[in-house]
Amino acid sequence: MTENSLLSRLDGIESRFEEVSTLITDPAVIADMKRYVRLSKEYKDLERLTAETRRYRDALASEAEARAILDNESDNDLRELAKDELEQARKLLPSLEESIKLMLIPADPEDSKNVVLEIRAGTGGDEAAIFAGDLFKMYTRYCESRGWTVAVTAASEGAAGGFKEVVMSVSGEGVYGTLKYESGVHRVQRVPATETQGRVHTSAATVAVLPEAEPFDVEINEGEIKWDTFRSGGAGGQNVNKVESGVRLRYMWRNPVTGETDEILIECTETRDQPKNKERALSRLRTYIYDREHQKYVDDIASRRKTLVSTGDRSAKIRTYNYPQGRITDHRINYTVYNLQAFVDGDIQDVIDHLIVAENAEKLKEAEL
Repeated sequence: MTENSLLSRLDGIESRFEEVSTLITDPAVIADMKRYVRLSKEYKDLERLTAETRRYRDALASEAEARAILDNESDNDLRELAKDELEQARKLLPSLEESIKLMLIPADPEDSKNVVLEIRAGTGGDEAAIFAGDLFKMYTRYCESRGWTVAVTAASEGAAGGFKEVVMSVSGEGVYGTLKYESGVHRVQRVPATETQGRVHTSAATVAVLPEAEPFDVEINEGEIKWDTFRSGGAGGQNVNKVESGVRLRYMWRNPVTGETDEILIECTETRDQPKNKERALSRLRTYIYDREHQKYVDDIASRRKTLVSTGDRSAKIRTYNYPQGRITDHRINYTVYNLQAFVDGDIQDVIDHLIVAENAEKLKEAEL
């Protein structure tokens, strides 16, 4: 993209920023929660873009001023200063242009959301459940290193350890925009602890990362929810045995596109407080309905961007963890690193960064930026 065409794309950015700045202080807008949240997000995005635009205009002005001095001035001191200023501007402009181009690409509106992260054992029996447990520890450590809050909302343990299924909520800044790349089938190649002949087995687990829905994202008729309570199992002392703190909800959801109905069943035993468990079960219900109603949107994106690294296709094999060779391979970008132990200990940022770079490169190409 040429300098002039980039500047033309930036026309109106600052005026829109000022307009949104005024709108989010309007009592009528504040009273409309859905509109207020949308405008607040736009304000945050425009604030960054406006600041970078001003830096870009300043750098262009410095470059033009330095060129004018070199063309018209004979004073050696002034010319040396102009040369330094021109060199600085030339170094700064390419990085500013790249930054602005990425900001001009429409962001996924889900990226700022918290997530519900589900890990399920796949093929491989007990070893698959153990691997699902390893993935759970990996994501927990990674999320904690980012300062995000992690809470397990449901879990079914495997017979030999790990999990048949574990569901966790993750909250923090930009969680979905980072973790969305983890959706898909994860494959492990290693010698299971139960293997007596030392043979390498291949097992798998499926990871689904769902953007958490806000209360106003979906409509739920709470009067149609059927609630049951039960005693939570497992450790926890007398309270667990005597108090029915666990909750189970049943809700008949009607698909707005097909008209078909489907019963959603959710259990929550996360806390010893029944009202809190009800609140968290409702949050999961909103998230599941939100995910189902937006699956068509995800499918449309995937069909238009076949090579995109984050298509939302949860059946695609995305990564292999090879223990004998100590390597991790991400098949979407054909990227391999040999730091398996650090990776499963939660050091996954490098691979995520490469996935983000690959996706941004494709977005820039698609947007002809």
